[in-house]
Amino acid sequence: MEEAEPPECPVCLQPYDAASVIPRVLSCGHTTCEACLKQLPNPFPNTLRCTVCTLLIKFGNCPTSLPKNLDLLHISSVLQHHPSGGNKEDSRSSTRGENENLSLAMRLIPKPWTYEFYRKWKRWVLPEGSVMIGQKGVEDDCDMRCGKFLKSFGSDHVMGDAVRENEKLGLVKVGIFMEDESPTAHFKHSYESRIMSVLHKMRENERIELGSILHLNFSNCNVGKVYGFWYDEKDNCMYIVFEKFESCDLLDNMIKKEAGERLSIDEMRVFGMLGMELCEILSCLHLEGLAIGCLSLCFLGFNKFDRVFVDIAAVLNMGRRLNTIIRWGHENSGMSSKASKLDENLVFLSPETMLQFLKKRGFDLDCGESECGVSGASDVWAIASLLVRLIVGSPFLEEMRTYVHSVATAITDKKEFDYSGLYLIWFEKVVVLLEGRLGLERSVKDVLRRCLEFDPESRPIITELWKFLRELVIQVPYDKGITLKSGMKKAKLGYSVVLGELCQIVEKTNEKLIGVRGDSEREQVDQTGVMNGDVGDGVSKGRVKCVEMKGHFDCITGLTIGGGFLFSSSYDKMVCVWSLKDFTHVHSFKGHDHRVMAVCFVDGTKPLCISGDNEGVLCIWEANFPFNDLPIKKLREQKDWRYSGIHALAVSGTEYLYTGGGDKLIKAWSLQDYTLLCSMSGHKSVVSSLVVCDGVLYSGSWDGMVRLWSLSDHTSLAVLGEDKLGKVASITSLSAEHHLLFVGHENGCLKVWHNNVLLQSTQPHNGSVFSVRKKGKWLFSGGWDKKIYVQEVSEDGEGMSSIPVGTIACDSVVIALMYWEGNLFVGQADKTIKVLL
Repeated sequence: MEEAEPPECPVCLQPYDAASVIPRVLSCGHTTCEACLKQLPNPFPNTLRCTVCTLLIKFGNCPTSLPKNLDLLHISSVLQHHPSGGNKEDSRSSTRGENENLSLAMRLIPKPWTYEFYRKWKRWVLPEGSVMIGQKGVEDDCDMRCGKFLKSFGSDHVMGDAVRENEKLGLVKVGIFMEDESPTAHFKHSYESRIMSVLHKMRENERIELGSILHLNFSNCNVGKVYGFWYDEKDNCMYIVFEKFESCDLLDNMIKKEAGERLSIDEMRVFGMLGMELCEILSCLHLEGLAIGCLSLCFLGFNKFDRVFVDIAAVLNMGRRLNTIIRWGHENSGMSSKASKLDENLVFLSPETMLQFLKKRGFDLDCGESECGVSGASDVWAIASLLVRLIVGSPFLEEMRTYVHSVATAITDKKEFDYSGLYLIWFEKVVVLLEGRLGLERSVKDVLRRCLEFDPESRPIITELWKFLRELVIQVPYDKGITLKSGMKKAKLGYSVVLGELCQIVEKTNEKLIGVRGDSEREQVDQTGVMNGDVGDGVSKGRVKCVEMKGHFDCITGLTIGGGFLFSSSYDKMVCVWSLKDFTHVHSFKGHDHRVMAVCFVDGTKPLCISGDNEGVLCIWEANFPFNDLPIKKLREQKDWRYSGIHALAVSGTEYLYTGGGDKLIKAWSLQDYTLLCSMSGHKSVVSSLVVCDGVLYSGSWDGMVRLWSLSDHTSLAVLGEDKLGKVASITSLSAEHHLLFVGHENGCLKVWHNNVLLQSTQPHNGSVFSVRKKGKWLFSGGWDKKIYVQEVSEDGEGMSSIPVGTIACDSVVIALMYWEGNLFVGQADKTIKVLL
């Protein structure tokens, strides 16, 4: 038989004693230690909820006034001094302290990206659902996808015409959205929020490089349009969307001659035109601080005027291929089996570009005198190689293949080798091939030879190459003065597209995904909980907890807070009172004979709760604990056959009560003697919503209009949203804060007004918006689609802007919202009130 354990406090689990854990008897008969009684929350003045039976009992401020439980003290003393007796584990002694420290630590961190960050990148976000992504290509296409636009829309950052429907697109993956594992399975980040999160998690260098590519839209270079960012819900990936070009058919249409045959000057001019256009395009890239460092025929496309374009999406994709090839060779101690991919895809890598690739992948090479990075001279080498490929034909490709395999074999053998010596052997063979094609045309041969020098400093700058090619194509005297603008000489440029961070960003993100949601991070998420945080910040981080409050028997219709209580109205003809400390049901007001449609609170000398039902009856309740079962006053509105009861309530301090109902009138009642003072007319249908702010009464109606009334003399001030034939959208909810008015409509539209001017109109909901609540920087809206749409509102010199943060899925239609001290109370049609913490 087990030995008996000493009696202990049900809260701190410490054995009772006469010194530190003194048992005190409550009026309900249960016992709790004196220290815990001091720590327990008091839901109401001079009251306490028993930790055992949960009854609400009277309790003074001093627990020492309660009697000691002498029997438990005696039993505890005997058992603790018994040889077989003993205390619980010592870890219990710190339970209360740990809980207190945890509650202090359980604060939410706001979302990391700022409003300025949002404004900077927002214009590059493509509309949700605007892109249809196609099937992925061959295995070597890495993260390159094809697609098309599903609809046309205007853009303020795309050069040329508006985006057209069915326009072909190239999509390159630049990030993966990683959502924290959390207990908030019903929360969903918004489309824009996911894109902003991916961008914010990038390193600064990655964002700068990305910005440089986006800025190409504003430069006059033939690199195609960069449309912006698009997020795919299916794979949780963010893509950058480019204009897609037709495949290049240069190899099929190029001039073909047998070995030993020489090209004529006219045939050379054909290649000179291509070289000129490539020089112009790459020179514009250099002005933006970008270099490529390699060229391939798969980079090139043609527009409707048969002008050459460089496809930046294909360049990024090739950069990822090269990174994959070289990484594979390093990890598997071999390059030869993958090196053929370079020449199979006709990729011409300058020697310094290849060295940089190998260095990034950990190959220890003696680079000799060539220590410089990728620059404009690297693109000069690539243009020259492409021209030599077109001039010489397949023999040049064979020599390139031999050179690449020689480098790959030397790296695989891990022996010291002369990289510049291997290149020199290849270089001499290429010169011989050029002499066989060009014959006595030494000028072209000499220029191409200079461009292919191993040392970048020995190569001509890109403007010099362009001038030579231009003289080859157009030999007109008066044309000599025209030159190509170039902002970069041979200096190292800011970023190489194929070597840049964007070519490795998805690979790095995939590595982070491994173990990103391990036990250590899961514990960290739990410890940064949300119980004492702001629900808006919690939503922005995807961490929201929920507490359900059940007590009604029908649909919730209204919520209000005051005097430390939450009051809720319902179709069940009751108004329930809830504690804001522990979210428990305290009392029910039962004085209505019909459905209660609205409820409000008056914070006066005598706090009042006022409720109105659909038969025009107003019940005024005293909102002091202990609560009375009967209202202190009942008011009845006059009605006729058209009347459908009270739909909305609002109060102006302790002076006036305003009611709006089915008779299209707004009535003002005195809160001093509860008499009807006046009726305000103007609406053409049911007055569905009322709100008071800064001396103005706002009324919304099913007629689609908002009317503004003076609180001093109850005269009309203004009318917002005059109805138009066939375009009336009934107003279902209002919220006002300072000079901003937020209006919810039955068609799911949410409008924002500022000083009688419409600032913004969006449609976040699919169905009626039954409740809108603005508090601080957070804007919440809920309605028929069983979702709460969360936005962060910011004001600046340019007006008001809202950032969509995400949506919270609910179990039923959202009827009422109330925000209080960081918590969001949600009244639903399924009789439940949810508290989002």
